[in-house]
Amino acid sequence: MKRKRPPEMDITTAMMAGPRTYRLCTQIRKATTTVASLRTLHLNLYVVLAFFWTCSNPVAGLAASPVVAPSQGSTEPVYSLEAVLNFALTRNPTVASAESTIDQSRGQQVAAHTYLNPSISANSGVGKMRELGLFDPAIHERVTEFNLSVGQPIEWPSKRAARQRASEAGVAAASAGLAETQLNLIADVKVAFYDLLLAQRALVLAQQNLATVEDVDKAVRTRVRLGESPQFEAIRSGVEVLKANQSLTRAANRVRVNRVMLDTLTAGSLGPTYAIDGQLHRVGPGFGIDILTERALTQHPTIVRLRKAVEQADHSLEFERQARVPNITIGGSYWREIGREAFTGGVSFPTPVWDRRQGEIISAFGTKRKGEAEFLRARNELIRNVSQHFQDAKTTADMIEVYEKGLLRQAEEALRIAKFSFQQGASSLLEVLDAQRVQRQILLDYAQAQFDLSMSLALLERAVGGAV
Repeated sequence: MKRKRPPEMDITTAMMAGPRTYRLCTQIRKATTTVASLRTLHLNLYVVLAFFWTCSNPVAGLAASPVVAPSQGSTEPVYSLEAVLNFALTRNPTVASAESTIDQSRGQQVAAHTYLNPSISANSGVGKMRELGLFDPAIHERVTEFNLSVGQPIEWPSKRAARQRASEAGVAAASAGLAETQLNLIADVKVAFYDLLLAQRALVLAQQNLATVEDVDKAVRTRVRLGESPQFEAIRSGVEVLKANQSLTRAANRVRVNRVMLDTLTAGSLGPTYAIDGQLHRVGPGFGIDILTERALTQHPTIVRLRKAVEQADHSLEFERQARVPNITIGGSYWREIGREAFTGGVSFPTPVWDRRQGEIISAFGTKRKGEAEFLRARNELIRNVSQHFQDAKTTADMIEVYEKGLLRQAEEALRIAKFSFQQGASSLLEVLDAQRVQRQILLDYAQAQFDLSMSLALLERAVGGAV
């Protein structure tokens, strides 16, 4: 059973009981008031210290610093951007496919420089002189007869030269295609790397936010249990915990998905569980748009490949035109027959009467026109991409500068004022949570802006054809 608290004596009754009793009652009331005040102060200090301990490390510099690597006890390997790019360039099957195209073009080049094979024919048999034997029965000679013919085809020099130049242009186009494949793969890896980097950063912020909200929820529920705060604050803090858990789950799922995407680009070289260490960009491109556009139009692998493809189509068209002149075959033969031995020589060539390669010439001309149109399309697309990604990078860099010069400090100052106001009793704890949530959202937006800048620079490098 609970022990009942004795009723307090009012002031009139204490005065009637005597001065000594009155003084004693006054001291008891003062002591009681002091104890209550100390209890309330102790509870407030507990809540404030619990909240300040979770928020004591400012995260304003988190978005501007590299992602924290796993602890030494973690078994997950950590890869840098250079290591991931090395895996992708050496093990991605698209690079091997482009290299095989070079081998095919080199094989065609070897075939174009090879001379045509000669032809050799031989016939042999037994011959017998019959007609002379009718008049002279003594003559019945049997002799082995044979003949040997050798022919060497000779190609029209202009046709041979056109085929050789076409094969050389094909090798150059295949080499440019390999550089183009590597350039596109580097851009894809960088975008996936920065996406995973942003996901890891969001996961760290989500984990810190959940820890802070859980500690604050414990403090709020303690105040509610002691009657210092209404029940509604406990409900709101519980909702904040649920939201923080959902945000953490989404951030963890995004990290897993982005890991798979980046691992796919490296042909499974990174493994199912790993982490990356890197830094998002904060500064825009270092060259002007005119310089970058000129570099793209002169050095980009796509431009080089399509230019060589047009050159190859032009030589192929010339080859088809020169192929109307047939190849000649110079040959000689040796004949041995009964009563006859001879050496002969001659020239043979087909006559282009019906087939003058009209269809092949039209087809080659169409291939050339298609290559020229593709070249112009790619040129205009590169100009557009350089301009678009350059403007995106410049705009995002200006936005990052706004964050660094104003918004980040303003959010931190708003959180500091909310903490101080809560300490003085002028605001509630949930207002401090709102300020904390706003600051974290600004940090996420700042990290997103850095990711957008990194992605724009990666796409700009793809459009230019090299580092910017």
